Amino acid sequence: MEIIKLNQSRIIEEQTSFIDLYNEATEDYEFWSKDFNMHFGYFIPFKTNPFKRDSMLNEMNNQVFKRLKINKKQLIVDLGCGMGGTMLYGLKNHKNLKTIGVTLSNFQVKEGNKRLKNYNGIIVKEDYTTTSFKSNSINGVYAIESLCHSGHDEKSLKEAYRILKPKGRFVIADAFLKKASNDLCVGGNYTYQQLCKGWDLKGLGNIHEVEKNMETIGFKNIKIEDISFKVAPSVLHVPFAITGFIVKKLLKKEKLKPQSLNNLKGSFYALLLGIQMQSFGYYIITAEK
Repeated sequence: MEIIKLNQSRIIEEQTSFIDLYNEATEDYEFWSKDFNMHFGYFIPFKTNPFKRDSMLNEMNNQVFKRLKINKKQLIVDLGCGMGGTMLYGLKNHKNLKTIGVTLSNFQVKEGNKRLKNYNGIIVKEDYTTTSFKSNSINGVYAIESLCHSGHDEKSLKEAYRILKPKGRFVIADAFLKKASNDLCVGGNYTYQQLCKGWDLKGLGNIHEVEKNMETIGFKNIKIEDISFKVAPSVLHVPFAITGFIVKKLLKKEKLKPQSLNNLKGSFYALLLGIQMQSFGYYIITAEK
């Protein structure tokens, strides 16, 4: 099957520290998910197994594609695709789908494309805030726990709007602040700062401000769903995954890489943030152009 070819003239140089984080620590994500789902999961009683992470992680993929409403030949873009775990899920479950993933990590481009070799998908090295896609050319766009690296800022939202075709759908699954960061309590602010430091995030967007920005940009039929309780069972896997990962390294007499250590710290603080539901929440946002 022919893979879509792109003009990659705008590929940027590696200048930010989070690129190093994902270049060096991505291989560690296989411990979190054998399917390389680099995100949290979506729990549905009697459908997903709360003791098997990938059952929930793949259900998050399913929920995102469900909201994209894939029902015919469509071109979908993943903004911040990681190793292409979600892309591969979509391609396996939607025969007429074509996907393009965007990442800044050389490692993810190289290894992710190996996994997509027999599918109609490709990962390219580009900045998701300034892609080389033509305006009004993409049927659907999604971002799972990736726009937080730019703070869910207006620039990344505008880019998604620009490349979408009229009536195209945009889906975001991510954690957000429920209040201004300067209104957080001392403990909440410390945990938040440590999360951003560990995962090298610009910050989490305020859900109310993000909604207003999307409206101003031109998005319509914006639907915001608080799915914090559905995500919680997968977040509870964090301490066990961290412990297991460290034990595995010790048994192999391997040292923890700085990037891996930062990633583990970020995961730990994500668990602590999840407890503070008055200030933080996990949402799925769906909108149309």
